[in-house]
Amino acid sequence: MAKSQFSVPRLARVRKAMEGAVERVEVPGVVTLVSRKGETHVDAVGRASVGGEKVRRNTIFRVSSMTKPITAVAALVLIEDGRLRLDDPVDPLLPELANRTVMRRWDGPLSETMPASRAITVRDLLTFRMGFGIPMAMPDSTPIQREMTRLKLGQGPPTPWTPPPPDEWIRSLGTLPLMQHPGEGWAYSTGADVLGVLIARASGMPFERFLEERIFGPLGMVDTAFEVPSSKMVRFTTAYWTNPMTGTLDVYDDARTGQWSRLPAFPSGAAGLVSTVDDYLAFAQMLMDGGKAGRERVISRPSVELMTSDQITPQQKASPTAFPGFFESHGWGFCVSMATRREDFASLGTYGWNGGLGSIWRNDPKEGLVAILLSNASWASPAPPAVCVDFLTAAYQALSD
Repeated sequence: MAKSQFSVPRLARVRKAMEGAVERVEVPGVVTLVSRKGETHVDAVGRASVGGEKVRRNTIFRVSSMTKPITAVAALVLIEDGRLRLDDPVDPLLPELANRTVMRRWDGPLSETMPASRAITVRDLLTFRMGFGIPMAMPDSTPIQREMTRLKLGQGPPTPWTPPPPDEWIRSLGTLPLMQHPGEGWAYSTGADVLGVLIARASGMPFERFLEERIFGPLGMVDTAFEVPSSKMVRFTTAYWTNPMTGTLDVYDDARTGQWSRLPAFPSGAAGLVSTVDDYLAFAQMLMDGGKAGRERVISRPSVELMTSDQITPQQKASPTAFPGFFESHGWGFCVSMATRREDFASLGTYGWNGGLGSIWRNDPKEGLVAILLSNASWASPAPPAVCVDFLTAAYQALSD
């Protein structure tokens, strides 16, 4: 009989930690998964909506920014197909982003600009070095942020019904100056949305269809999409956020009538997908296995290694638009972060990303560990909330060796 990869008594601490989060009303419901060398354990605790049905293993959640790594893999598929090149300018496929100007100060007047030092490349989009992104500042506190809001370009929690269709979205983005020269510094998120438009144009098909044909279908990710059809709505959660004034969980997006009940005009490569814990495991395990799932190869092993390697220089990490303090212990690859300094239980090189509407994913290649948490309560800050910290702690302490 093969030795278990996890300590059964210690695995119980994962569930106990999640039960505590539900009892403290930090989250209405949560599904967790730990998987190691073919052994997988899943726990489901709480409710899909306050007072509603219990969450189950196949409950569907909004994974928000955990969409980004999937978008990166889609871009790598096209690079391996020969339809894109990492260091080629995006101008031929995205002429709206040609001949950029750059603000003299990212938080300054939009009229004070200079010509960009070079064109934006595919690598810039994948590594969030395109020169444009969501600033780490209060919403609408600078001229560029106010224009982003006016043009419905997205700079806060996902709102699928807000952005216009891809061609209009990229045209609007092209009317704004960059915050920095391409390649100069790191700025969050927007690069992944631009990638979605680029992937559609390079592949000749809608972004959502490309994901279905080249990633979701081969991996058997049957519940991952930009919308939840009526036939699956019974498994979908209501999303909540913590009201800072009252401390209560208020509805952010209702399941049946909310913004994932139909396909949006702009399928967001940065934050638009819904998924289940088993679907996301299929994606995570494919990366852990070097780009392969059974007989299906989605991308090559070298592509996975490149995607999960730190691509950001110290100068780029010092960008005024970067997360304060984040890069002291982390690097950034292609739409994923990785541990560059051991500051908790995760091994050096552990990679993954988070979803601000309540999810977290980590692959630890040294330990062979995949850890995924999906919940229906959004984060209150960029730092992982207690429920995520407690989950990862419990996952590592449960390893049997």
